Amino acid sequence: MTFHTTDLCDDHGDRVQVADPLFRHFGRRVRFAGPVATLKVFEDNSLVRSALETAGHGRVLVIDGGGSTRCALVGGQLGELAVQNGWSGIVVWGCVRDTVELDVQEVGIRAIGTHPRKSVKRGEGTRDGVLQFAGVRFVPGHWLYADEDGIVVAPEPLF
Repeated sequence: MTFHTTDLCDDHGDRVQVADPLFRHFGRRVRFAGPVATLKVFEDNSLVRSALETAGHGRVLVIDGGGSTRCALVGGQLGELAVQNGWSGIVVWGCVRDTVELDVQEVGIRAIGTHPRKSVKRGEGTRDGVLQFAGVRFVPGHWLYADEDGIVVAPEPLF
């Protein structure tokens, strides 16, 4: 995948949104892009698992975990599901765990941090809604681009 978020910002100006620089990189893919799919959960990753069990078709799963740093929403098993089912990447407004496992998996992951505690499993949350965090509005179907320099979101594919 050949793109640079710096070039996308230069070439498209105000047509793109740029996420605040709050995310750490995990997973083997440093650079990833795809249409956005969304989840809103809080300290419960049941819907994350069910989403990643479906065919990703190159999409990026954007998870609004409320910015919680009290548990992880994605770990090694879910990273492997993402790879097996064709997800391009995962962006977590929350934490991940099993980073040694994640870092060898062929998926791009951004999260605000790590936490060793797993989440609860209550099946709570919502899918396919518009999310707002890190200064960006994440709309299902919009395109997300991530690389070494950051995360950019646009309403349509940029190339």
